[in-house]
Formats: sequence, C-alpha cells, structure tokens
Amino acid sequence: MNEIEFWHWWVVAAALGALDMLAQSGFFLWLGVAALVVGLVVFFLPDLSWQGQLLAFAALAVTVLLLTRPLLRRLAGSSDQPMLNRRGDQYIGRLIVLESPIVNGRGRAFVGDTLWSVAGSDQPAGSTVRVTGSDGVILLVERP
Repeated sequence: MNEIEFWHWWVVAAALGALDMLAQSGFFLWLGVAALVVGLVVFFLPDLSWQGQLLAFAALAVTVLLLTRPLLRRLAGSSDQPMLNRRGDQYIGRLIVLESPIVNGRGRAFVGDTLWSVAGSDQPAGSTVRVTGSDGVILLVERP
C-alpha cells in the first residue's frame, strides 16, 4: 500500500453508491460522498500520503454522518400516512360489532371485510365495542 491515487477513491465512492442502492439505507451514500471528496483532494494534492488520505476519509465520513443524521431523522418522521404499516392503530376510536363473544378476554370482530381477534372484558356476540389500541394483530377493545 505505497500509493493511493485519486481514482482509487472514486472507485470506492462508486462501489459505496452501488452498495447503498442495494441496502437502501443512505448510510453508504454518505460514505461514498466522503470518498468522492477525498478523491478530489488527492486529485489536487497528489503528494498527500496514504495515511493522510485515510485520516481525511475517516474525518469526513464521521462529519458527514453526524451532520446528516438529524436531517434524515426529520425527513423520516414526516409522513402523510403515519399509520400505514400499523393497521390496527388505524382503527383506534372506531366502534365495531363483535362477531363472536369475548370469553376469557378473547373474541373476534369484523372490521370492514377482515376478521380481527379482539381482547377485552367478556361480552356477548353482537355487542358494540370501541377499539382503544392494538397489540400486534389483536385489537384492544372496551365498552363505549
């Protein structure tokens, strides 16, 4: 490892970009940006030692990751459908009718065209209950 040239860093940047496309995390993208910047620095300063190049890459990678983390967190938190993958939580507050009685804390109810397991206090079939939460695929219910 006598000499690392600028194009080596650009190859690393391209590889990290490709890896990020597979991983879809954004993490490798920013490492690729750091490698690209180090490649540019080495292009203009070809006498930079390999130790200096690796140190610059490490410093840039840490800096870029720390600076972009809050931005990515803010972007990931904003969604027009925050309950998209939490289907049970979409029904909180909704009144539903029990299909089968709740016995020993468990029963069943249709919500739309889907039969859900429900948990709550014992009640007869046909009772109207309110969804108060969900526990995985079980809707938590109580009397309205």
